[in-house]
Amino acid sequence: MDDTAATLPSPAALARRTRLTALIVACALFMQNLDSTVISTALPTMARAFGAEPVHMNVALTSYLLSLAVFIPTSGWIADRFGARRVFRAAIIVFTVGSVLCGRAESLSFLVAARVLQGMGGAMMVPVGRLVLLRTVPKSELVAAMAWLSTPALLGPVLGPPLGGFIVTYFSWPLIFDINIPIGILGVVLVTLFVEDVREPLETRFDWTGLALSAVALTCFMLGLETAGRGIVDHWITAASLGLGLLAGFGYWLHARRHPAPLIDFTLLRIPTFMVAVLAGTLFRIGIGAIPFLLPMMLQLTFDKTAAQSGLITFASSLGALVMKPVATGALRRFGFRDTLVLNGVVSAGLLGIIALFRPSWPVLLITAILLVGGFFRSLQFTAFNALAYADIPRPRMSAATAFYATMQQVSMTIGVSVGAASLAAAMALGGHAQPQLPDFTVAFLVVSAMALLSVPASLMMPRGAATETSGHRASRPL
Repeated sequence: MDDTAATLPSPAALARRTRLTALIVACALFMQNLDSTVISTALPTMARAFGAEPVHMNVALTSYLLSLAVFIPTSGWIADRFGARRVFRAAIIVFTVGSVLCGRAESLSFLVAARVLQGMGGAMMVPVGRLVLLRTVPKSELVAAMAWLSTPALLGPVLGPPLGGFIVTYFSWPLIFDINIPIGILGVVLVTLFVEDVREPLETRFDWTGLALSAVALTCFMLGLETAGRGIVDHWITAASLGLGLLAGFGYWLHARRHPAPLIDFTLLRIPTFMVAVLAGTLFRIGIGAIPFLLPMMLQLTFDKTAAQSGLITFASSLGALVMKPVATGALRRFGFRDTLVLNGVVSAGLLGIIALFRPSWPVLLITAILLVGGFFRSLQFTAFNALAYADIPRPRMSAATAFYATMQQVSMTIGVSVGAASLAAAMALGGHAQPQLPDFTVAFLVVSAMALLSVPASLMMPRGAATETSGHRASRPL
């Protein structure tokens, strides 16, 4: 990426290009994040409409996330084969069509199918957009670029919970999907006018065998996690799904060792900063990924809040994330990647654990303040992981790194929802509760906060002076 910086006319021109590209990509992220947070608030209402149990509605979240995880690995190769602009634009169209179909769903099974279609569009939309950005900025601008990319996109989570709660309380739930239509149209226009058609020369054919093996592994493994201990299907089906998923995963590992350009390139893990970003980031996201599923449901089912009220409370977490973005660059320059990830990881996991202590008697202002502060620190952690992942990646391997990292992001968020749902179901079973009770949510939040805390020792595997060119930090600087 350094040679790219040398070809730019001036730092001012570089900054303008970075901002413009980041804002266009953020338009796609906004649509995706708005969609995911809107539906989380509406799940209890949608469960009543479909005649389903609320605790089973997490399949509407995990089906979308799993579809992302299955198809994201193909994004880098497809972008280089057909051009980033064409793929980015087509992905927005597919995502928007999937949103329209979601709003027409009359059953949970139809909704899940439409969410899978949405996931296919999202699998191309966000990674390809990020790839465009990564190929136009030097390492020294990477943290700033990620902040520019994330800030507008965070408006989705900020607006999603209160908007979703308002819609399902005063209108009807299909409208939560129809709001993607004007955003999708705007995204297509902006991509057509301003996004460069960047690509790298392809020297290998598409890894169809890798796609088949990784798809079977991810689908079966996640199906096993979804059904484990919840009485949805027979136990042998769960066991068979987990076994087949592990077997397919092992088969992919053997295949990747022999293939010259595997769909998911495990040799990227030999780059220390990328390995830490993947390992620690995955553990952290598993913990955080359960929040959109657990928190709105807890507020509505045990705090007697309406969907609109729970949305207004939940959005504080995303608002805190939005406030953090302007200070990300300064924090990483002051403390560096390792110290930031370690200290901030402890704080973030602790604030997530405090949610387990929430009770209906607590003042709403106090609950909102805790969620706001938690969102602030979690967002700093995500920004650091995202910048660290690409800090030492050579430009020719950027497509592979983007596909790998984005896949792990979605897998971890999918596992997070599944872990949250499984923990809640297990607590209900142990307590003999037919419907989720407040102590069940307490157990679930303690479990996911422990998962987030596991990212701290993983972050310690990285030297204190890692990726200083990206962070601007110097290890010798007194702390």
